[in-house]
Formats: sequence, C-alpha cells, structure tokens
Amino acid sequence: MTQITKKTIMASLAGGIVSAGVMSGFDYMEGLDFRPQRFFFNFFCIGGFLGILTKYNLKNTYENSSKK
Repeated sequence: MTQITKKTIMASLAGGIVSAGVMSGFDYMEGLDFRPQRFFFNFFCIGGFLGILTKYNLKNTYENSSKK
C-alpha cells in the first residue's frame, strides 16, 4: 500500500467519524434520538468526500514536489 493510499484512508475514517459524531451530538442537544442510519450516511458521504479531496491534494503535492 502506498503512502498516499494510507493517508487517504486515515483521512476518510477520521473525518467521517468526527463529522458524524458532531452531527449526532447536535441532534442529541436538540433532544432528538440517535439514528444509526443517519450516522452511517453522514460517515460514508462526508468520509468519502474527504477521502476524494485528500487523495487529489496528496497526488498533486507529490507530483509537484517530484518535479522540483
């Protein structure tokens, strides 16, 4: 596994868990019950989006640093 892949996976997992947890915390503060479907939807959608952005940024960073 390459370094870009490892960083992409870690960013996806960390970003997805944190954002889904924060959103669940906001629901809890408003008095709503915990909804696992919404938690996993937020986890996968936001985590996937962050993974795509991270991979794009890391790929460009490594390409630009290797050109110099």
